[in-house]
Amino acid sequence: MSASNSKTRRSGEATAALLIAAALPWPLMATNSPADLTQMSLEDLMNVQVTSVSKKEQKLSKTAAAVFVITQEDIHRSGATNIPDLLRLAPGVDVAQVDANRWVISIRGFSQLYSDKVLVLIDGRSVYENVGSNVFWDDNSMPLEDIDRIEVIRGPGGTAWGANAVNGVINIISKSAKATKGGIVSAGGGSQETASGFAQYGASLGTGGGANGAYRVYGQYLNVNNSITPGGQKAADGWHGWQEGFRTDWDLGSRDGLTVQGEYTETAGGQTMTAVFADALPLQAVVNDRQLNTAANLLGRWDHIYENGSDSSLQISTDYEHRRSHMEVDALRQMTDVDFTHHISLGSRNDVVWGVGYRFEDDRLRPGTYTTVTPAESSDSLFSTFLQDEIKIANSLSLTVGSKFEHNGFTGFDYEPSAQFAWTPTERHTVWASAAKAIRQPSLVDLGLESDVAIVPMANGSFATLTLRGNPLTKNETLRDYETGYRAQLNRSLSWDVTGFVSVYDRLVTQEPGVPFFTQTPGPPHLVLPLTWGNGANAFNTGVEFFATWETTKRWRIRPGYSFLNMSITRDPASLDMKVLGTARNDPKHQFEIGSWLSLTRKLDWDSTLMYVSSLGNLNVPSYVRLDTRLGWRVGEFIELSMVGQNLLRPGHQEFDDPEIHT
Repeated sequence: MSASNSKTRRSGEATAALLIAAALPWPLMATNSPADLTQMSLEDLMNVQVTSVSKKEQKLSKTAAAVFVITQEDIHRSGATNIPDLLRLAPGVDVAQVDANRWVISIRGFSQLYSDKVLVLIDGRSVYENVGSNVFWDDNSMPLEDIDRIEVIRGPGGTAWGANAVNGVINIISKSAKATKGGIVSAGGGSQETASGFAQYGASLGTGGGANGAYRVYGQYLNVNNSITPGGQKAADGWHGWQEGFRTDWDLGSRDGLTVQGEYTETAGGQTMTAVFADALPLQAVVNDRQLNTAANLLGRWDHIYENGSDSSLQISTDYEHRRSHMEVDALRQMTDVDFTHHISLGSRNDVVWGVGYRFEDDRLRPGTYTTVTPAESSDSLFSTFLQDEIKIANSLSLTVGSKFEHNGFTGFDYEPSAQFAWTPTERHTVWASAAKAIRQPSLVDLGLESDVAIVPMANGSFATLTLRGNPLTKNETLRDYETGYRAQLNRSLSWDVTGFVSVYDRLVTQEPGVPFFTQTPGPPHLVLPLTWGNGANAFNTGVEFFATWETTKRWRIRPGYSFLNMSITRDPASLDMKVLGTARNDPKHQFEIGSWLSLTRKLDWDSTLMYVSSLGNLNVPSYVRLDTRLGWRVGEFIELSMVGQNLLRPGHQEFDDPEIHT
C-alpha cells in the first residue's frame, strides 16, 4: 500500500535524449543491426509466430485471440528507453506514468496504481507479485536491445497461464544468445533520463569447428531525474539502478535444446508520501520516502522433440526480490516455479497441448510506519494442470477447447475454461470468436492488510483513524468474456485487425465500512473508522479495438490504432462502498494513435507516434495528446546516433492520479 501524494506531480514530462550505439567490429555483429524497413514485409508481419496464446507456435494471422506483437523493428525505431513506453505502441493497452519511477499499465479497464488484472511474463516467467497483485516495472527492466518481441494478448489467458491472466497477458520474449554474438556499447542522456549506459558481449560456445552453443553477458545502468511539480519544484521520485545478466543457449544434439539465463538488479527510488505515524498518533505528515530494491532470477529451459514429431518443454525458474522502504512494508519474496508443457498431434484433426505446473512462494513482510500485513510470514504452494485441444473441423474451420485447473492456498480449487473458433476462408482472412472464464485470486494484502490511511479530526480536539483492513474471506474476482474479431491482409500494402468484446465481472473488490469503535492501542485513545475489503461489486464492459498497417511505399509505413471502452459497474444490494461506482471513469473511453516509420535514406530514419488519450473523469485528469519522435542516423557500419523527443506538444501533463493513495 502506498500513500504517495502523486497529485502534485506532472507525470508527462517533455523529454529529449541523445543515444549513441556502437557495435564492436565482430564478424557476426550484423545480427544486432537494425533491420531495414523493407526486410520485413506486411505478409511477414501477419505470419509472425506467437506462442503466448496456447503455449505453442501459431501464425499471428490465424490466432483466435486479440493479439498484438511489438517487433524488434518497433522497439528499435520507437525511441523508447523502457518497457512501459514500448507498451504504448500496443492498441488497447493503457499506459500512464504516475511519477518518475511508477507506471499504471492496464488492458480493458480497472486501472489503478498497481493494476491487478494483467499477467506479465518475461520468457514465460511470471513477474506478477502475489503479495499485492501487481507488477513493479522498475524492478523488471531488461535491455531493449535483447528483446526479440513483446506479445500482448488483450483478453483472458487463464487457460494457458492460470490465475490473474484476466484482462490480458504481456509476454516479453528475449533473443536467443545465438542472435546476439559480437559486442555492443550504447550510451545516452537527456532531460529526464539523465544518464544511461549498456554494454554487452556474446560469442559461440564449444570447441573447434563443432561449436554447439552461444552466450552473452551484459550490464546496464540508468539514472532518471526527479519530476517537476506544477509549482516548479523537484519532486523526490527520481531513481537509478543497474543490472547485469547472462544467457546461454545450447544445441544438445538434433532433438534437444537447453537455455540457461539469469539477472541481478539493484534500484533505488523515492516518493513523496502523506503518511500516518501509528506510533505517534495523531501525527500525519508529508515525508520523502526512499526505497531500495534488490532482485535476482535464474531460469533453465529444456526443449525436446520426440521421434513422433511431438515436442515438450520443461522450465524451472527461481526468483528473489527484496523491497526495502522506511515507510511501507518491507517485503522479501522468494519463488520457485516448475512448468512442463507437451505439444502433440493426435491424428489429422487434433492438435493437443497439455501441461502440469508447481509453484512455491515464501514471503516475509515486516511492518512499515503505517502498514502491516498478517501473517508476517507466509509459504504457499500452487498446483496446476491444463489441457487444450485444437480440433480441425474442416480445412478452413477449427475449434479450440480447454481449461486450466489450479489449487492454491488462498481459495482452494479453481478452473478456467475457454473455447475459440477460427474460420480462415483464405490465407489472408480470419474470422474468429471466443468465450473464456478467468479469475484474479486474492493476494496477501487482500487477506491481511492493516493500514491507517488518514487522520480524521473530531470535535473537542479528538481524532479518528480511517483504517483499511484485509479480509481473510476475500474470494476470487471472476470474468466471463466473449469476443469476436476479423483479421485481414487486404492487399500487399494494407492490413487491419478489429476486435469486439463483452466482459462480465463478478465479485469485484469493494471497501465496506464497518462499525466505528474506540481503542486505546496504540494511544492516545481514539475512534477507529474501519474499511474492510469485500466482494460487493460487478461490472459489464463492452469495447472495440482496431489497428491497421499501411505500407504507403517501401520506405514509409503508417500504423493507426483506436480503442473504445465502455464500463458499467454496479454494487450488490448489501454493499455500502461509496467509491466503487466511480472507478468506471478511471480509464480512458477513447484512445487513438498513429505511428509513422519513414526511412528518409538508407542511413537516416525519422519515426513518430502521435497519441490521444481521453479524460479520466473520476480522477480529474484531462485528455491529452502526446507526440514522440526519433531521428536515427547510422554512421558507417558500427555506429548509430539517435535523437529522441517525447511529449513534445506540452511541457508537462498529468496522466493518472489514484485516489486510493491520497489522504
